[in-house]
Amino acid sequence: MGGAEGDDEVPTTRILAIALGVALTAGGAIAHDISKLPNTPAGKAVLARHNNFKQQGAAFKAINDELKKDRPDEALIASNAIRLKTLTSQLPSWFPKGSGPSPRLNTDAKATIWTDSAGFAAAVNRMQVESSKLQQFAAAGDIGGMNRQARAVGGACKACHDKFRTPAKD
Repeated sequence: MGGAEGDDEVPTTRILAIALGVALTAGGAIAHDISKLPNTPAGKAVLARHNNFKQQGAAFKAINDELKKDRPDEALIASNAIRLKTLTSQLPSWFPKGSGPSPRLNTDAKATIWTDSAGFAAAVNRMQVESSKLQQFAAAGDIGGMNRQARAVGGACKACHDKFRTPAKD
């Protein structure tokens, strides 16, 4: 987990992690107009999901912003890593049946979330495992481990988005 071998990867890790954090935060904010969601259980689920992902993205961005500093605030990283892990543990509940794409629901969630529930569960599990590892590195104060693990968390986000999220429109 430590050592000089991974030290050459830290700048690349930081850049990737920062870019993914910004993309998560910005993409969720501009991907669709949530003000037009119907006041129905499904509409409320989509709105809650959107807000939860914004919180998740903000926690990940805060971690990455700290990791790019010469002297990262370990307590700030640790608190956001806990927040990220907590939100990630709740992620499966953000996709109730009936909250998928439809003419009345403006959502970036692809129907494959519900049609490939095993694949979605595996993607969520990967994110949960990677977020948990990040939280463990943060609790230990292992900056090198946090840098490497932030990259793994970003990779888990990207893998899920690639398969289960509609690409953002330019």
